[in-house]
Amino acid sequence: MVISVAPRVESLASSGIQAIPKEYVRPEEELKNIGNVFDEEKKEEGPQVPTIDLKAINSEDPVVREKCREELKKAAAEWGVMHLVNHGIPDDLINRVKKAGQTFFSLPIEEKEKYANDQASGKIQGYGSKLANNASGQLEWEDYFFHLVYPEDKRDLSTWPKTPADYTEATSEYARLLRGLVTTILSVLSLGLGLEEDRLEKEAGGLEELLLQMKINYYPKCPQPELALGVEAHTDVSALTFLLHNMVPGLQLFYEGNWVTAKCVPNSIIMHIGDTIEILSNGKYKSILHRSLVNKEKVRVSWAVFCEPPKEKIILQPLPEVVSEAEPPLFPPRTFAQHIEHKLFRKTQELNANNNGAISK
Repeated sequence: MVISVAPRVESLASSGIQAIPKEYVRPEEELKNIGNVFDEEKKEEGPQVPTIDLKAINSEDPVVREKCREELKKAAAEWGVMHLVNHGIPDDLINRVKKAGQTFFSLPIEEKEKYANDQASGKIQGYGSKLANNASGQLEWEDYFFHLVYPEDKRDLSTWPKTPADYTEATSEYARLLRGLVTTILSVLSLGLGLEEDRLEKEAGGLEELLLQMKINYYPKCPQPELALGVEAHTDVSALTFLLHNMVPGLQLFYEGNWVTAKCVPNSIIMHIGDTIEILSNGKYKSILHRSLVNKEKVRVSWAVFCEPPKEKIILQPLPEVVSEAEPPLFPPRTFAQHIEHKLFRKTQELNANNNGAISK
């Protein structure tokens, strides 16, 4: 028998409620800047998340290659997030991944419950809803499915959806190709710091230990989207995060003091720099604060793959080559597990820090 550990947001959304339960309502100061996401996405004025064309990233023409790599490094340093196009992962495979995830989430809730996780007992893989992890007891307007997808020998396929039949094959192939893209991106970022090409990848765990964790986020329609968030403001703890979505807007980035809504760019993958790379680069590459809005018209689904170092085996700290007297280390040495604990501790200490963009790394 599977015991559900949290109410499913999908159940709430489909129950016909006109008002959301109070635990989903964001604090007053946060509500000031939650707008209609469809209006926000249409805005042309102001800064826009950069789009990086990777077509020439390994070009044999050094001038063309360097131009592409410089644009990637600039986006990583100034924004910490970008739309990647011509990334080398076939559109038909991405469509299969999306279709498989959407098919799973279209199953009856009782079917999905067979894959329920149980965070209290440490079983984090599977189908779930966010538990309150701060003193305010607030919840986010999303359900999700979370599982490790790479390396293949570390996967637990028993936790993966059996329906649809294509889920495992499509997701496995996507993870394998994404892992190659991770190497390419980290190589460029390494060279951009004046390091050897494989340095950042090694420092984040290398081929053996860098983990790819997929989280499919399911944001049901919300009767009061102006009061809720799909995911509250945070920075990713990962080295890199890659995001697909179903072309419904929702991602917002906190850039130069304002929330900027990411456009829906066809055939792109959104990539975030995470805390791990920000720490290793001593802040030269940015881990940007971001959040997800919800809406009352369309279900939004996104597929996030977090590339994470092992929890205990590596000490994360600014690399000696990027530290100097003029630029002392900005981050103390911590394991990845300690970094996560530190962030959770700070979050409970500063419940409202995310409203002004001041989440501590």
